[in-house]
Amino acid sequence: MAADAVTGAQWVKASACDAINSCVEVAKVGENEIALQNSRFPGGPALVFTRDEIVAFFDGVVKGEFKSMTV
Repeated sequence: MAADAVTGAQWVKASACDAINSCVEVAKVGENEIALQNSRFPGGPALVFTRDEIVAFFDGVVKGEFKSMTV
């Protein structure tokens, strides 16, 4: 969905963004959904996930399951 279609979303980005402010931003959408967008393209697409999907993803991040994807 286009990021501007996430009406009224309060986007939050991590303080650890790089020098050109490249980050993934997150916003709560409705009661049970979380949207993600690329901060470099605020008018671009946003991915929307259920709360359970985001919890599972963050759990994997905390457990280091995606370390092979970092440079």
